Amino acid sequence: MFSALLDTCVLVPSRARDVPLEIASTGAYGPLWSTEILAELDRTLRLLLGKRGVSPEETDAYVTRLFQQMETAFPDAIVTGWEPLVATVQLPDPDDRHVVAAAWAGRADVIVTDNLADFPADALPPPLFRQSLDDFLLDTLDLYPTQVIAAVRAVAGRTGRSGPTMTPHDVAVYLQTHGMPAFGERMQTELEQSDPA
Repeated sequence: MFSALLDTCVLVPSRARDVPLEIASTGAYGPLWSTEILAELDRTLRLLLGKRGVSPEETDAYVTRLFQQMETAFPDAIVTGWEPLVATVQLPDPDDRHVVAAAWAGRADVIVTDNLADFPADALPPPLFRQSLDDFLLDTLDLYPTQVIAAVRAVAGRTGRSGPTMTPHDVAVYLQTHGMPAFGERMQTELEQSDPA
């Protein structure tokens, strides 16, 4: 099984986060993150929820529940021992060095990020490489089509509790229009072929 370090930016939008994590829960790949990535996620979610007018109490409950779910589902995802490697990484933005250090320490195969320019290919220690979430999901779909389709169906099955109920096709359309155009379009085709009715 290959492993992927998930950068903060691909963990922020809840629907976008749900799909790769649901795919990981099928055993298609192993997700990785660090305490620093989780700290960034915590700060970003609190900022976004605050801007939407969500109360601090509701935000606390949401963030706590999310992190508990992530820890329970993926107890081996936390990378440790990355801190000494930060100084050896050279990137355009020094604040991103912790991501590469964690990927390196965790022996990740790929960094999944939508900030590709922040991680030039020649700055990554081989054989580590980086991919956008769209490309990563497309590759995972090629490798594990049954698991990926099942994951999208599972994500759709959980909708409706807070927000509209969505079909798997709706989830695919959402992904297509929210940063994963190629994967969303391809998923629509895969769903139609797997369930022509």
